[in-house]
Amino acid sequence: MDWMAWTWPTAIFFLSIAGLLIIFSILAIKFPETPRTGILRIETTRGDRLFITLLGSAFINLGWLGIVGAHQPYALLVCLIYAFAVFRWV
Repeated sequence: MDWMAWTWPTAIFFLSIAGLLIIFSILAIKFPETPRTGILRIETTRGDRLFITLLGSAFINLGWLGIVGAHQPYALLVCLIYAFAVFRWV
């Protein structure tokens, strides 16, 4: 598996995703929620909003790489603002 370039940033990324899934699973068990309707006019739960956030963040990072270049810490800031907006209004 040398071709996969497993580096510390890659490991941190996948561990973060795994941690989020574990946290959201625990939250779903301890604090069940009813779906809510936001600005998209669809019913979403915490898990749906997490998926929308992760998918949107991937597109933000790809667009950032294509337009700006390799200054990814600033893209992370944009992704955090996007995540806040999704969990607040979607």
